Amino acid sequence: MRIKLGVIGTGMAWHKLHLPALKRLSDKYEIVALCDIDEDKVLAAAKKLNISKENIYTDYLDLLRREDIDTIDLLVPIKENYPIARDVLIAGKNLIAEKPFAAMPDEAEELITIKDERKLKVMVAENFRYEECYKIIKEIVYSKRLGEVNYFMLHTGADFENDMNGDTFASREWRQRPEFPGGIFLDGGIHDIALLRFLFGEATDLCAKAIRQAKSYCEFQSIQCLIEFDDQISGHYTYCSDSKEYNKNLIGLRIFFREGELYLASKECGKIQLYLKNGKKVKIKFQPEQGCYNELLNYAEGNIISTPEKELGDIKLIHAILSKLKEE
Repeated sequence: MRIKLGVIGTGMAWHKLHLPALKRLSDKYEIVALCDIDEDKVLAAAKKLNISKENIYTDYLDLLRREDIDTIDLLVPIKENYPIARDVLIAGKNLIAEKPFAAMPDEAEELITIKDERKLKVMVAENFRYEECYKIIKEIVYSKRLGEVNYFMLHTGADFENDMNGDTFASREWRQRPEFPGGIFLDGGIHDIALLRFLFGEATDLCAKAIRQAKSYCEFQSIQCLIEFDDQISGHYTYCSDSKEYNKNLIGLRIFFREGELYLASKECGKIQLYLKNGKKVKIKFQPEQGCYNELLNYAEGNIISTPEKELGDIKLIHAILSKLKEE
């Protein structure tokens, strides 16, 4: 039987990320009802799916009273994630929650407690745990195909001010004036933190420095971290909120092994490059941008990869970095 899905939040993440994936998974999901506080927005979304008026809501509590909905797909601004997710779980509904499903560690812990008490199925939609390229890289790391990891470098540059112009994720008011710690570092940087933990395990030590700026979307122009993970794997992670790479050869992700180097320019580039100690070069092709599809497929099939417990670890590491920066 198909999962009967109720959707809370029909904005950009719904239209650009979840809806295209759900259309490909129509054999596994049935979109039953839509909810958004903006009536015009939810009506437009419903029209595209031929969803009738009695299945459209502007108050999510009314949607949660329905007994025919198996799972809620929650796509709202970060400050709303925790209170709405809490109401969803208290109502006894299973949940697909966009990252981070809470802005604070104690909020995430409370959601996990409610989930466990009510024996509910919850997935956090952290697409970096589901991208094909990162699954390939994880296999290379854990199989020791290139030997032990010496160190890694991960650089993310966001040209946020330029991205605010036009119909982009950065154009949303709640991102430009965030009401949660870390600003867009929590919103965007948590993807990188999830990736590093996915590849290398739990963080065991941390140093962090930052260049500050007077910007509403993020008080940090750049954050530089030295992080040690399980098995003493350590490396450098940089997040820049106001920068752009002009060099064609992006810094991206580099992992230095005993027997060679791995380079991934971006999850959109379609190829992982291996440079071996013996002089050989290997290109591994992958299908880009399949994270949203793979995560929703994973939820439908069970054995969830991106659990709330793993997301809690991501949130805690983000806050650990922010805490280090306060000590400067």
